[in-house]
Amino acid sequence: MTGHDAAMTGHDAAMTGHGGAVDAEPFRGELVAHCYRMVGSFHEAEDLAQETMLRAWKARDRYDPARASVRTWLYRIATNVCLTALEGRARRPLPSGLGAPSDDPGAPLAPAFDIPWLQPFPDARFDVDARAGLRLALVAAMQTLPPRQRAVLVLREVLEFTAAEVAGQLGTTVPAVNSALQRARAALAEAGESTDLAEVGEPDDPKVREVIERYMRAFERADVPALVRLLTDDAVLEMPPVPLWYRGSRDYGRFMRRVFDLHGGGWRLSRLTANGQPALAAYAPEPGGGHRLHTLQVFTVTGDRIARNVVFADPAVFEAFFDSSDLPR
Repeated sequence: MTGHDAAMTGHDAAMTGHGGAVDAEPFRGELVAHCYRMVGSFHEAEDLAQETMLRAWKARDRYDPARASVRTWLYRIATNVCLTALEGRARRPLPSGLGAPSDDPGAPLAPAFDIPWLQPFPDARFDVDARAGLRLALVAAMQTLPPRQRAVLVLREVLEFTAAEVAGQLGTTVPAVNSALQRARAALAEAGESTDLAEVGEPDDPKVREVIERYMRAFERADVPALVRLLTDDAVLEMPPVPLWYRGSRDYGRFMRRVFDLHGGGWRLSRLTANGQPALAAYAPEPGGGHRLHTLQVFTVTGDRIARNVVFADPAVFEAFFDSSDLPR
């Protein structure tokens, strides 16, 4: 038994009942998060986690606590379920991963529903540790890795399993795991991403809350200059399922002017979190009165400025975050 497994022994004792039967249900939330990191879709991650639970139930009589903790065993099943699902699958990108930024604030906003876009993770649905490993930019970058490299990176860097545990989970060797991890790290570094996201502000950080509060007030007033003052110079705005994105506070502001010219002022916003990041639900004013859920916006805040806003407008995304009564009809 490895050191990681030994540390889990007390927890695993509570996960087994009479006759050593495995109770996997307490791990459901973290398994959904793991599958999400692997496949980039919350809806698919729920299905894959359910498949993991089903396979664990069918294999419960073969579980050997002397060889691995319940948690390690479940992650082996979940990882292989995800690898099977990813065979021959296109990656899930964000618009910024598909081409150069636009400098035309009037560019057509034509959605591309044929692209399997990366989806956000609804924090309120599950109590998950290691939320930093759910950050949108990191998950998007991990989608560019071959699936087995992705699995090694998540298991080693995010979940902190040992190389020996990962080798057992993937049916390979420790040298192969270490080699895959090195290649994955190099690929992320070349893409300008890292698993170390300590500089990204947490949603409950008072400074982050203040930045988002000021953004909300400016947005509801349709105050573009005030919004721009809250941005970093190279802030990114992207809007899946529209394959269009902007870089720089100037173009961000120009596009927001277009939005407010189209919909007017009087917006309403509410706070939530996604991917361990601050997020807002934006409700556009309706011509006949009232408001309609328009977008889900997920922010990356660094210091006291907004560095990125990923604006989701796909109703399929809304379903994971909102009650049916809040959804557009």
